[in-house]
Amino acid sequence: MIELHSNYTFGGQVNTQDGVLPTHNILHETIEITHGFTNWFETGFYFFNAIGSDNRTTFVGSHIRPRAMIPESWHWPLGVSLSAEVGYQKPQYSTDDWTMEVRPIIDKTWKKFYVSFNPTFNKSLHGLNEKKGFQFSPNLKASHKVTRMVAMGFEYYGSVGKITMFDPIQQQQHQLFFAIDLEWSPFWEFNAGYGLGFTNATDNDILKVIIGYQLHKKIKKGTVIRDP
Repeated sequence: MIELHSNYTFGGQVNTQDGVLPTHNILHETIEITHGFTNWFETGFYFFNAIGSDNRTTFVGSHIRPRAMIPESWHWPLGVSLSAEVGYQKPQYSTDDWTMEVRPIIDKTWKKFYVSFNPTFNKSLHGLNEKKGFQFSPNLKASHKVTRMVAMGFEYYGSVGKITMFDPIQQQQHQLFFAIDLEWSPFWEFNAGYGLGFTNATDNDILKVIIGYQLHKKIKKGTVIRDP
């Protein structure tokens, strides 16, 4: 599958902080290529790009994400999978250039209602936060099919600090997106949303769009909720 993730930040940071360029009025374009090797294992590759004024346009970095899932043939009551991601981003765009994450993915469909929960754990391998332990970043998606092709709902993205001791609230990140999904073909996917931030550390007013094309017949799998 090939996907293009686009997001534009209308209300980001306006000053350089810890060597990271401002996020205000910048467009991020991420190319994701995912290949399924079996009905329970796939690997995704991400290529990050930034487009903005003041010399902010560049290739930013790339990540690799292997993922294993419980096959549908096991007939579990929930969809369960686990992904591990590692990669590099230029220090002008992230305080930590080498990072990794461990992402459990749990999802369930009840008739027209769908929910996916990703209790993600992130770790800096090199950079400002490399001496810190794993950070907890819970993500949640919930949607309801209003027609055969259209589902509407919300997506939540958070980062709260260590699971044993949360950061002060204004240092945490909390975003809520109002989102729509279109399914007009088994080969195409479309997701769009507009997000608001609720703390000083969170970018605000973000428009995101994901367009994907499946090269082969689509296999049902839990949603990997990608941070915008």
